[in-house]
Order: sequence, then structure tokens, then C-alpha cells
Amino acid sequence: MRYVAVSALSHPGLLRERNEDSLVIGPWTLCATVTESPQTLVFPLGTPLVVAVADGLGGHPGGDVASALVARRIASVGPNLSSEDAVRDALHACNRAVYAAAGGEKETELAAMGTTVAGIVVQPDSLLAFNVGDSRVYAASRDGLRQVSVDDSPPLEPGQHTTSIVTQCLGGSPSYRAVQPHVTAQALSSGDRYLICTDGLTDPLPADVLDEVMREHDDGRAAFELWKAAIAAGGPDNITLAVVRISDE
Repeated sequence: MRYVAVSALSHPGLLRERNEDSLVIGPWTLCATVTESPQTLVFPLGTPLVVAVADGLGGHPGGDVASALVARRIASVGPNLSSEDAVRDALHACNRAVYAAAGGEKETELAAMGTTVAGIVVQPDSLLAFNVGDSRVYAASRDGLRQVSVDDSPPLEPGQHTTSIVTQCLGGSPSYRAVQPHVTAQALSSGDRYLICTDGLTDPLPADVLDEVMREHDDGRAAFELWKAAIAAGGPDNITLAVVRISDE
């Protein structure tokens, strides 16, 4: 039987007082909380399975509220995400929901709360990758790690490795702004692996470190080693990640 193995964790890192990230694995969500070790879930390959991370905007009130709202909405509609248009519609609906929860045009404690989101929808013969913001999706193969998401951030200056600026997200401003989600279709075959993560993993770790860990480890061990490397690099932000593997065994 073909199946999907998903190993994931969410951790506040070393410098943040709280975790504003959320995680979606099928119907299961982990919202603004902490896992001490990777959790592995296995699903039969069939009904669309969504795996996603949401990173609440730091420096804004309610980042944890926004990421949890988006995670739960995506989990609730996950089995219906059978096309690129369905994914885009879901992300537009999430964007509207974040603004509504923030109070719309009213000045509230949650005004301008927002979140990034990135993930995949696994189907029997194909995969849809999506994102809004700078959380990422990578495909891991024998040829190396390849980013399939599109960063919504300004071009980096010479010598600059990361930036905390995002050019679009879900919510994130006092008045409503529409988003243009990035959604791409990928072919799917047995042995394919994907890494979905927030920038708490990618900011402190260069791509070659991510690639090395993904080459050497699978499943929960890969998730743990990625987290450990980010912590060793200073753990400056919340760290949420999921390692996805497609198998026929």
C-alpha cells in the first residue's frame, strides 16, 4: 500500500518567549505550542493530504492567533484541496478570515495581526506546493535540495543572507489587502521527500546544511537533526518543520 509518512515538530527556539508558529498534518493541528521530539504520522495515499506550516508575524500582536486560525481552516478543508484553484481559494478565504478576526477596519488589540503559510497537498499521482510569505517548501532528491516555494521578500543586498521583511502575508495590515498565492503542481512518485518549514529553520541554516541533513537522514531523525542544527546555530526564532516521504512499502 502506498502511504505518506510525515515527521514534524514545533519549537520556540532559544530567544523567543513564545511559539507563534502552527502546524497542519491532515486533520491534525499543532497551534502555538511545543513538541519536545518529532511526531510521526502515517496516512494512506488517496484523499488529498495537506501538510503546512504557518508563522505568525513577529512584532505584531496576535501572531499566534493568526497562525492558529489559518492552520485550523486549512486542516478543515484539506480533503477538498484537489486542484490549484481550490488551494488558491482556500488561501484567499484564510486571508479574509484573518482580517475579520482582527476586527476588520476597527482598531482592536489584534489589528494588523498576520501570518505566513507554506505547505503541500499530496494526491495519488501529483503534489501541489503553495505559499504566501517566506515560509518554505523544498523537494529533496538525490540531486539535492530544491526550493519549490517562492519567497515573498525583497531582493537581498550583497552579503545579506536573510531578511525579516515580507512583501505579502495573510493579514498583516490595518486594512484588507488581497494576496497572490504561489501554487505549483509537481509530479509524484514513490521515494519523493519534501521539507516544509518556517524561517526559524532557514534563517540560521544555509541550504547546504539542510541538504546534508536530508541526504543523511529520513523521517523523525531528519526532523530532529534539522532542529538540532538550528538550535546549535543560535535558534533565533520559532522553529517549525515537517519532513514528508512517499513510500510503496
